[in-house]
Amino acid sequence: MKVTPFDPANYLETEEDILYYLEAAMEGNDPKHIASALGDVARSKGMSEIAAKAGVGRQALYNALSENGNPTLETLTSVLSALGLQLSVHRRAA
Repeated sequence: MKVTPFDPANYLETEEDILYYLEAAMEGNDPKHIASALGDVARSKGMSEIAAKAGVGRQALYNALSENGNPTLETLTSVLSALGLQLSVHRRAA
C-alpha cells in the first residue's frame, strides 16, 4: 500500500469549496491556521499565479502562508484580492 500525505489543495476545485474551506478555517480564530488554509487555496489556484497577481514573490508567499508564517495584513488582503475574495467582518453569534 502506498500512502501519500493529505493535501487539501488537491480537493479545492470550486469557488464554493474554497469559500467553505476558508470559512471553516476562520471559525477557529487561529491566525496560523488561517494563513495555512489561505496557502492551501493559493496552491490550489497556482502559487506562482497568485503571487504575481498579489505582487509578492512566490517563495515569500509560500513562507507567509505556511503553518509557521505570519503574513502582514497587506499580504493577506493582496492574496484575497488575487483570489477574487475580500475580507469582511460580522458579529459573532451569541
